[in-house]
Amino acid sequence: MRIIFFAGKGGVGKTSVSAATGIKVAQMGHKTVVMSLDVAHSLADIFDLDRGLLDKNKGQPIGVSDNLWIQELDIQEEIQRYWGEIHMYFSGLLNMSGLDEVLAEELAVFPGMEEVSLLLYINKYVREKTYDVILLDCAPTGESLRFISIPTTLDWYMKKIFKWERTVAKYVRPLAKRVTDIPLPDDNYFQAIEDLFEKLKGVDQVLVDPEITTVRLVTNPEKVVLKETQRAFMYFCLYKMNIDAIIMNRILPETVTDSYFSNWLKGQQRNLAEAAEFFNPVPIFPVNLFSGEIIGYDYLRDLADQIYADRNPLERFYKEEPYQLIKEKSNYRLKLKLPFVSKKDVELSKMYEELVIRIGGFKRHILLPRQVASLNTVTAKMEGEYLNVVFKGDDHGREKE
Repeated sequence: MRIIFFAGKGGVGKTSVSAATGIKVAQMGHKTVVMSLDVAHSLADIFDLDRGLLDKNKGQPIGVSDNLWIQELDIQEEIQRYWGEIHMYFSGLLNMSGLDEVLAEELAVFPGMEEVSLLLYINKYVREKTYDVILLDCAPTGESLRFISIPTTLDWYMKKIFKWERTVAKYVRPLAKRVTDIPLPDDNYFQAIEDLFEKLKGVDQVLVDPEITTVRLVTNPEKVVLKETQRAFMYFCLYKMNIDAIIMNRILPETVTDSYFSNWLKGQQRNLAEAAEFFNPVPIFPVNLFSGEIIGYDYLRDLADQIYADRNPLERFYKEEPYQLIKEKSNYRLKLKLPFVSKKDVELSKMYEELVIRIGGFKRHILLPRQVASLNTVTAKMEGEYLNVVFKGDDHGREKE
């Protein structure tokens, strides 16, 4: 099984690159599905399939060629499939507030529902070995990071809040009926959440297993886009995901000599040199700007040839663990790769058995092993592009060096 995320800023060509990769991998004989993680799906459009404007095949995979399928989720279908009791409770609650019934049903589609549905499919395909390869056409960076953080967030909720919330609702529900018309969720609601969580079990380990899953960042040689790519690189590292390649899309070819593009060419060359320095030693695959739109199977196949040439797209092009826990005598050191980050950008706190790392608008809870969580003396230091967090214990009579 191989899973590859294609992530980056909106408009850089993620859909084209993921679709092109799908064609090359399928031609090698691997059963492949390209899944869209973006609410604004465009996979069917990029393959130029003869389908209706809103036809998503009810969110089920669509065959494109031998060994190749695409899948664009339809959240209304997923509500019936996975979210029945949960959606029913919230739409009923909104309807009681005076909203029209149809509007209440629409508003009860909360952020995160589509992302969780996609994770359910990924986990299902991995468990059942439906496909050999899953390629993920990601939403723009911020939404992609929310997607990969969902398993950790749900795990935290189920362990810290869910059982308490379910118990409280059970005992308060009879009393609440006497004093208010607003219903508390019944046990079917909580059972539905528990069932969803059970179906998601294990997907977090799949996403951070570098033997299975890697991230490829798609970018353009433009200053603003590269800044966003640097941030994405750092945040994916924070979530322990292995980035194995950068795909530098839409480079103006050297054959362009028109004076109108002279400043573009100079700027791109400068940005390409900076990118090589930024992302070294992660390999960068350059892709020239095509002379026309990349639409349809043949153009996508040509794009795949330009990206990978004779390389196997399923290869892990760069191997490095984003973080490691190292034992040093009676101490433990957590070493995290956080490129492009300075000391002032990082906030750390330790809460019981968790280390909480906040960088900008994103926060990661790292569950610590019991023997590490019991150590209360914690120090941290940025050394180059690595954050070293040291958990200190008793030397147990050893002489200090």
